[in-house]
Amino acid sequence: MTIINLQNTPSRKGVAERTVSFDSNGHTLKGTLYTPETAKGPLPAAIVTGAWTTVKEQMPGTYARELAARGFAALAFDFTGWGESGGTPRYVEDPAAKTADIHAAAAFLATLQDVDAGRISGLGICASSGYMAAAVADDDHLQKAALVAPWLHDPEMAEGIYGGAEMAANLIAASEAGNAAETVLLAASATDENAVMYQAPYYTEEDRGLIPAYDNKFSAASWKPWLTYDAQASADRLTKPMLMVGSPSIALPAGAAAYEARTKAPLEKLWLGEDVTQFDFYDRKDAVTAAADAVADFLNA
Repeated sequence: MTIINLQNTPSRKGVAERTVSFDSNGHTLKGTLYTPETAKGPLPAAIVTGAWTTVKEQMPGTYARELAARGFAALAFDFTGWGESGGTPRYVEDPAAKTADIHAAAAFLATLQDVDAGRISGLGICASSGYMAAAVADDDHLQKAALVAPWLHDPEMAEGIYGGAEMAANLIAASEAGNAAETVLLAASATDENAVMYQAPYYTEEDRGLIPAYDNKFSAASWKPWLTYDAQASADRLTKPMLMVGSPSIALPAGAAAYEARTKAPLEKLWLGEDVTQFDFYDRKDAVTAAADAVADFLNA
């Protein structure tokens, strides 16, 4: 099978884009708003957020362009301390801070004349699925949550993923050290075994995720907020419709299953075949097309 990737597609036929900025807790965040070129009247809108450590030019931009081609105003933005956005410390994977940024993005979209303020939803990919689900659960601006290749861990799952309780405790202790915010690690590398993601697909490939805009950094201060995060908790609060798109080969199927079992929210699912991996959902054309079609139909329903 010939694999066609969309990650570095600089534009999408029929889609216009413009640079935007908005405030989040005193920091200026930078984003790109994608809209249909022939848009008329207020549009349904979606905030699109990506995997951990990523920036708006990676999978958030890919999906935002796809949603714009399907009739949406779609916003991809850099979180506080990442990419072109302001804020310090830099490169901290802090779920609470990123969720707050989603709330700020929703409030911003609601002010735009070309956006239907009553039809704003969220699309979270991989790690930001948890952030997006929490934001939708708690934000009156957000009507629906769509999750693609969802990564939804709780602290117990995180311990197992990161080498057990002792290893997790050591990482958390390191993140509490006085110089943790200044200790910046390499996020991804094909050759450096000390990278947080060693030999990970997508992130280490220049024709995929290893693009010039990618910070490719990870602050040691990230470990405590990341490892202690409970992405499952919002399942108890979510009452709005949710869509999950994944496959048996996503990185944390147990997290998706646990969230599905716990939530009482209306939930729809699209599960693709085993040949579609976590990283394929980021940019493989057939996987992205299937996911974007499902998300657009769900948000329009």
